[in-house]
Amino acid sequence: MFKFDMKKYRKYNVPGPRYTSYPTALLFNNTFTYNDYLDEIKVSRKDSTQDLSLYFHLPFCDTLCYFCGCNMIITRNRDRIKKYLDYLKREIDFIKEYAVDSKKVIQLHWGGGTPTHLSPQEINELASYIQKTFSFKDNAEISCEIDPRELTREHLAALRENGFNRISLGVQDFDIKVQEAVNRIQPDNVTNQTVEWIRDLGFLSMNIDLMYGLPFQSLESFSNTLDKVIKISPERIAVFNYAHVPWMKKHMALINADDLPSAETKLNILQLTIEKLTEAGYIFIGMDHFAKPDDELSIALNEKKMYRNFQGYSTYPDTDLFAMGITGISQVQDIFAQNYKTENEYYNALDNNLLPTAKGYRLSLDDRIRRYVIMRLMCDFELNFPVVEKKFNINFKDYFFNELQRFDEMEADGLIKLNSGKLEVTEMGRLLIRNIAMKFDAYIDNNKEVTKYSKTI
Repeated sequence: MFKFDMKKYRKYNVPGPRYTSYPTALLFNNTFTYNDYLDEIKVSRKDSTQDLSLYFHLPFCDTLCYFCGCNMIITRNRDRIKKYLDYLKREIDFIKEYAVDSKKVIQLHWGGGTPTHLSPQEINELASYIQKTFSFKDNAEISCEIDPRELTREHLAALRENGFNRISLGVQDFDIKVQEAVNRIQPDNVTNQTVEWIRDLGFLSMNIDLMYGLPFQSLESFSNTLDKVIKISPERIAVFNYAHVPWMKKHMALINADDLPSAETKLNILQLTIEKLTEAGYIFIGMDHFAKPDDELSIALNEKKMYRNFQGYSTYPDTDLFAMGITGISQVQDIFAQNYKTENEYYNALDNNLLPTAKGYRLSLDDRIRRYVIMRLMCDFELNFPVVEKKFNINFKDYFFNELQRFDEMEADGLIKLNSGKLEVTEMGRLLIRNIAMKFDAYIDNNKEVTKYSKTI
């Protein structure tokens, strides 16, 4: 395994997108309206044979985790939650009326917030409503994010009884000092009990989320956390880089910046993570994902069939994605449409029989070409120029003449290998894949809001 020389690569520690979409959400604008979204839905319904992916944003949480970068609402007001679920059903009806026709769902995900902040009865009611409204393929991936701290077996049983087959389990770090610093106290026995329930109830796959860059983390402490995760042996592991952006998420100011590990320590932790997990038999998928060799993600990586969307790496590329609930971002054909961020705006739109679209974006031909190039780089860690040329009827070297001139330094630093027909990302380059992809981003240099992105290291 390589040794990351922080002095050499410090220059790459700049703000940059994670490219869960291209263009990124910072380019979305309110000149794109509800009518634009509705028109695209109708076209897709008529002309497209693509399967459906559904995302439901359930924003409510019981307590505030100081590191959280999600769009969440801290509440214990059950009437407030019930009202939200009632309106969510209205949006489901709207999407069903205009979008679905005979299409089937291949992927469903509940995210948050904390979806299991819903009661078991509320889980059953919402899941049943979705199942009755949409038609699902037999092999559909149906997943949910959970928080073990307020979970009962009944929560998981309600999910399983409604067809959920994958669980994403938040842990972040097993070290109690780290947990106290970020206001997420989760004793080992709580996590282990949840894992036991997941397996007893017959879920097909479990993912564990970890996070590096949190207060008081060290190589030794995070090594202990990794040992405990390896012992649990989940099918997938996600190890996210904490981005300290209190100017965007005010509650992050509750974390003492002086307690955060240095960029060099963070890279050492990432290197340790890659070494320990690969030695334990996991495949390094890319960026922050690991999976067992027989997992669908590992297979998709080998077959170059992986995809990236707003939930991270995925194995379902050819779908129309409908995201419901506040802040949800849908992707239909060549448009993005994002819902309103506040409950009242969301409710008002649905009260007026409108989709709750706040803003969006329609891709140009250049956007589509660059989206494909960035997606393949992020997922395959290589880019075959003839494939791009055939797909879009362009001459790659002419079209990206200026971009290809920018890779000399990266090539000299051992991040890429560039030849006449291919750009290959090296093992070192995979850690800086965001920086490599940024070279093909037409908007990054002129984006005044670029500082809103997390740093790449």
